[in-house]
Amino acid sequence: MTSFLEENKRTHYLNELATEDIGNEVVLYGWVDTRRDHGGLIFVDLRDRYGLTQVVFHPEVDPRVHELGHHLRSEYCLGIKGKVKPRPEGMTNYNLKTGEIEVDVTDFELFSRSKTPPFLIEDETDVNEEIRLKYRYLDLRRSSLKNNIILRSCVNQVVRSYLSENDFLEVETPTLTKSTPEGARDYLVPSRVQKGQFYALPQSPQLFKQLLMVSGLDRYFQIVKCFRDEDLRADRQPEFTQIDIEMSFVTQEILFEIMEGMIAKVWYEVKGIAPKTPFNRLTYQECMERYGLDAPDTRFGLELNAVTDVFKKSKFKVFNEIANAGEESCIKAINLKNAGDMPRSQIDALEKVVKVYGAKGLAYIRIHEDGWQSPIAKFFSEEEKKKLTKQLGLEIGDVILFGAGKTKIVNDSLGHLREHLGNKRGLIDQDLFNFVWVVDFPMFEYDPEQKRHVAIHHPFTSPKSEDIPLLETDPVKCRANAYDLVLNGNEIGGGSIRIHSEEMQSKVFKLLGITKEKADQKFGFLLEALQYGPPPHGGIAFGLDRMIMLLTGSTNIRDVIAFPKTQKASDLMCNSPSPVDTGQLLELGLKVIGD
Repeated sequence: MTSFLEENKRTHYLNELATEDIGNEVVLYGWVDTRRDHGGLIFVDLRDRYGLTQVVFHPEVDPRVHELGHHLRSEYCLGIKGKVKPRPEGMTNYNLKTGEIEVDVTDFELFSRSKTPPFLIEDETDVNEEIRLKYRYLDLRRSSLKNNIILRSCVNQVVRSYLSENDFLEVETPTLTKSTPEGARDYLVPSRVQKGQFYALPQSPQLFKQLLMVSGLDRYFQIVKCFRDEDLRADRQPEFTQIDIEMSFVTQEILFEIMEGMIAKVWYEVKGIAPKTPFNRLTYQECMERYGLDAPDTRFGLELNAVTDVFKKSKFKVFNEIANAGEESCIKAINLKNAGDMPRSQIDALEKVVKVYGAKGLAYIRIHEDGWQSPIAKFFSEEEKKKLTKQLGLEIGDVILFGAGKTKIVNDSLGHLREHLGNKRGLIDQDLFNFVWVVDFPMFEYDPEQKRHVAIHHPFTSPKSEDIPLLETDPVKCRANAYDLVLNGNEIGGGSIRIHSEEMQSKVFKLLGITKEKADQKFGFLLEALQYGPPPHGGIAFGLDRMIMLLTGSTNIRDVIAFPKTQKASDLMCNSPSPVDTGQLLELGLKVIGD
């Protein structure tokens, strides 16, 4: 005996039927979204991935089918056969694509029943996120999450199409690889065959894609999973997806042109928006001076202004000392327009924002018609007020917010305060997509705790050719051939032109405190490959998860990943990580030590 499924091939998805289908017999499959029992008639909104269609169990059409319809409940999975008819006059649902028709059911089969779901399958739900993650397979039935996953698939297809058209080869690189230093903490995988030895899950395919350039493949890409065992922020996951790209014989200009084409195509295909190219550019130094952060949101003003020189001879002791403390300290100001009536309580709240980033406090001045109002205004000379008025463009009703202290802390705290104010005061056009390349990053910074230089990006980034002499004399002033693509205050991509000289790579390793023995142990295969005619090469990696989050307007990166982890790197659905059998540990030669 054949089943309903075998006898009845699906004729339409649940977003397709319209008035031109009236009178036709159709076969539909899906889940019960809602059920309304009006005694005589039973109305069911049947749902699939594509949309909804109202089907009707009518006693006059088929009493047996109608009787069975009484037993249907939310999220039951079924198939129906029936005839399309117009909805009764005045019953059209203009909010539904199929809202002009309904289907009288003549036959159906119940494939499976459902327990009562732990939350309603609807877009607007206030259920705890932990519950949604535990029942993720149900959460994905909600159209908001489902549409995020559909958009993500679309982006993948656009990227693959564009890069293939531009002669890139999609090449898979190993998932079990070698643990290397100079990055985040690795996820380690013990070897059963070689006890005491470990693989690492890749933080990125960085070394493999460079080796593909040495091999002569010229242009590579991969949409690839990467893994970092680090403490998670709200927009981070332990496993994440990159659009990974590398090219031979490439300059920064060539790479920018090709990548802008890819981003523009993605935005046009999935959002109907054509970003203006070429994208704007800012140097790292400009970013820090004007925005305080190296991934600035350029959709609004409130730029930081350096006012250190104004206070070189100030009688205000705190500012005077900082102004004369050298280049590692500074004083910066934000002019908050039309905020003269801001109550003290709101200014105190802003102080809490900057203290999160290490600032000791937040000085302020209100510009009123009857003078400057602030606990510190009395210490300012008329000359200092005049200079501030000119430099900051001060007017009646403005509020000046000052950050003073170590330059790094001032930039970080005021940079985040600027973004907080932009959101809080409604200064940001949420429909705007502002792309900007940030270039000329420092190659190194000195880590006083480790007492050595560390790479800002990674140790395979080449220095600017004109700055190579600084490697010997002043490495911190050496600029890298590195770049980030920033969108609305989010870094969505980063890369560099790589070192393609074994001699230069060894020099950089030495500068980073990596001994020759350790370099050979960890990166010997790369150093050897660089002795066999490596081409000049460079690339970039885009954070796909974050890109999708911005495209969908989501504020939670977990909402654009099918099966994400929590901020504690737990999978609540599978209940992992979890203990393993003692036998498995013995096979691997491992022993678990208590917490």
